[in-house]
Amino acid sequence: MTKNTNTYDESSIKILEGLEAVRKRPGMYIGSTDKRGLHHLIWEIVDNAIDEIINGYGNYIKILLHKDGSITIADNGRGVPIGKHESGKSTPEVIYTVLHAGGKFENSGYKVSGGLHGVGASVVNALSSYMEVTIYRDGKISQIKFQDGGKVLSPLKTIGESKKTGTIVRFIPDKEIFKNCNFSFTTISERMQESAFLLPDVTIEIIDEEDNLNAKYHYDDGIVSFVNYINENKNSLHKPIHFKSIKNNIEIEIALQYTDSYNEQLLSFVNNVKTADGGTHEVGFKTGLTKAFNDYAKNNNILKGKDASLDGSDVREGLTAIIAVKIPENLLQFEGQTKGKLGTPEARSTVESATYENLKFFLEENKEIALAILDKAQKSKLAREAARKAREQVRKGTGKNNKERILSEKLAKATGKNYALNELFLVEGDSAGGSAKSNRNRETQAILPLRGKVLNCEKASSKDIEANAELRQIEYAIGAGLGSDFDYKESNYGKIIIMTDADVDGSHIQILLITFFYRFMRPLIEQGMLYIATPPLYSIETSKGKEYIATDEELETRKKTIKGNFKIQRFKGLGEMDAKELYETTMDKENRRLLRVTLNDAAIAEKRIHILMGDEVAPRKEWINENVDFTLEDDFRK
Repeated sequence: MTKNTNTYDESSIKILEGLEAVRKRPGMYIGSTDKRGLHHLIWEIVDNAIDEIINGYGNYIKILLHKDGSITIADNGRGVPIGKHESGKSTPEVIYTVLHAGGKFENSGYKVSGGLHGVGASVVNALSSYMEVTIYRDGKISQIKFQDGGKVLSPLKTIGESKKTGTIVRFIPDKEIFKNCNFSFTTISERMQESAFLLPDVTIEIIDEEDNLNAKYHYDDGIVSFVNYINENKNSLHKPIHFKSIKNNIEIEIALQYTDSYNEQLLSFVNNVKTADGGTHEVGFKTGLTKAFNDYAKNNNILKGKDASLDGSDVREGLTAIIAVKIPENLLQFEGQTKGKLGTPEARSTVESATYENLKFFLEENKEIALAILDKAQKSKLAREAARKAREQVRKGTGKNNKERILSEKLAKATGKNYALNELFLVEGDSAGGSAKSNRNRETQAILPLRGKVLNCEKASSKDIEANAELRQIEYAIGAGLGSDFDYKESNYGKIIIMTDADVDGSHIQILLITFFYRFMRPLIEQGMLYIATPPLYSIETSKGKEYIATDEELETRKKTIKGNFKIQRFKGLGEMDAKELYETTMDKENRRLLRVTLNDAAIAEKRIHILMGDEVAPRKEWINENVDFTLEDDFRK
């Protein structure tokens, strides 16, 4: 790089507090010490490289997974400052050993930043058994080494000369802190592909030396390529609409496209950080989008004088949109500590006006596309009103779909009024459902047997759900609405638990139900309220009693330790268990194991669910076996 580096030097680094607590409470800094927390170490270092790039320094990031379990993240930014800090230590030592020491606290260092404000580098060092930082800057190659959670092994020294600039960080996670220190090539690649979409001038390369894998991402069309990637296997109504705008020192870039699906996919980013919980920029986009389409419809007599305006959910049906904004540090506000929700007030009005103005111009210039989208929105409006009317009839006890009659046939209700403690079991088969009903905790556990496989909801509308008896029963039992009307706070149950046989058909039912919840009650998943019961495959009877075995591997291990005679029973399904066995293995809070369904990446989930639950049937088994991402609940007794 030839840009002046004087604005980012030793004086830019400010010390705010020490590092002592990180190793004692790692979860406070990286969320957890499982695989998610392990990979968070990578994101911390990568975020620093990305901050350089979005401020105009560098265009390349390389990640190497080494055979010894270490990982290297290299960039060609300006390089970490190497002079002596005002504290008397070398500046790299301060950055990598002092919490909250970084150039992002000084406006001179970074105009825009998405990283964790200088926390990242030192936290990674604190949670590593070894770290080595090599810096290319000021014509020199400098290096500093650390061990045992941030202790200086080798102070900063010059090891060579070079005209290049950049920073190379290599570290080994501490095995005393992380139970599993194996990095996932797939997890890293998926995250880096997303970053490459957001940084069109950047190339990101990942190499796994152990498994001989590599990936390289570069997208000249940026977020337009992102939209095309998400909608790759969908039928789109038009080419992506793309626009950029700068208002109030906020940079706005939006790409959007409509497909023939019923589902909305909205992803937003602030300074390249994903805002999974939305915020003011998403609110502004939705408001501007709805206003643009309603104004066009009224101005062109598509909506007559007495017609009600289109609802926001109608306008967004089938929409895929990427919102990427860059906000200066002095305006940047997040709600909460996770950076998942933007709170900057200026972002709402700025994004709203940019969206409205650009879409208004596009619709006026592209009448055929405008009419196609509005036709879809009007059909959504009619279907939404019809579905809502049907639900209102049920709530009032009128019409042929009386709620009490629908539910009384199958649902065994929980008697407790503390809904947060109540659990709804969706049980495969009437036989297993009958056993579950007879030996449950009646105060907190409700049972709803399911007959056969439910509707594949990938291409279903709310109207289709109302016409399907099985899914309608689930909707009414939960009692929190459907689609855009769904409110997880109104749920009659704190846990929704899917209980199916441990076979391919059972797994298929699980996937069909997860697709339903993902499409029509997604907040249940986002709030961690959806679970899967894990019934055992075997029981073993010995002279000391009966015990249950979850897997074939556990069975073989257990057989080697049993003394005396024993009897093994293979459970082919829930129906083969008596009521006592079913309760002990899948419903008893003291003994059961539940899998919590989580949503780690909405874009990847959207693409996979569409591919595997759309028209192509064959890939489903592969997804069940390899691609479904569940997280075992840490404390399943709660």
